[in-house]
Parts: sequence; structure tokens; C-alpha cells
Amino acid sequence: MEIVFYEKPGCAGNARQKAVLRAAGHEVIARSLLAEPWTAERLRGFFGALPVAAWFNMSAPAVKTGEVQPEIIAADDALALMLKQPLLIRRPLLQVGERLCTGFAAADLKDRLGLELPEAPDGCAHPSI
Repeated sequence: MEIVFYEKPGCAGNARQKAVLRAAGHEVIARSLLAEPWTAERLRGFFGALPVAAWFNMSAPAVKTGEVQPEIIAADDALALMLKQPLLIRRPLLQVGERLCTGFAAADLKDRLGLELPEAPDGCAHPSI
């Protein structure tokens, strides 16, 4: 299966996630989350029914310092912030055909993308984003 994988280039966690997908026989097309020309509508599709706070990369510097507080931000404001500061976006963003999701939790990969993997690590091990 072909998977478009939007990542932060150089992220060790994203590298491990891509390796898991490839080991499961999938073709991974890696793209930079930071360089992609996002629109609010396009980005919104990756989040599905997740609460707004779950759209955020909780390790992003602006979140860690309290400058951005995901739990109190409205959806439209969250998208506007993410368009200005893509590091705020929870990653990876994954696309299989028309199906989209964010993060790398096994349940999301199965339910939203139809992927079953023997191992599905979540999150990013890179502490400084």
C-alpha cells in the first residue's frame, strides 16, 4: 500500500515509524510537514473526530512553554496557528488514498487507514522537536 507520510525531517521517531511501515511491506512517500503548502481545510481532514487538543504536537516549543495552550483553543484558531507554525501539528500526518490521520497509534492506523502493523510506535523520541 502507498502511504504519504508527512514528517519533520530528521525526527528519529518519524524515522522509526517509516521503518515499521516499510517492514510491513508498504511504500512510504516521505514529505516534509514543514515545507508543505497547507490550507486549513486540507489540514483539518487529518484530524477527523479528534478533540482539538489532540491535533497538537505536545512537544512543540510553544506548547511546552505555555505560549500555546491546546486545551483552550477553538478549532479555527488552532488551524490558523498551525498554518503559521507547522511544528505545532501532531505528526506524522498519514494519507492512504483519500483516507487521512494524524499520529501513529495502532488503533488509528487500523480504524482510519485500514493498516495493521505488527508494531506501531507512537510519538517522537526527539526531545527538542
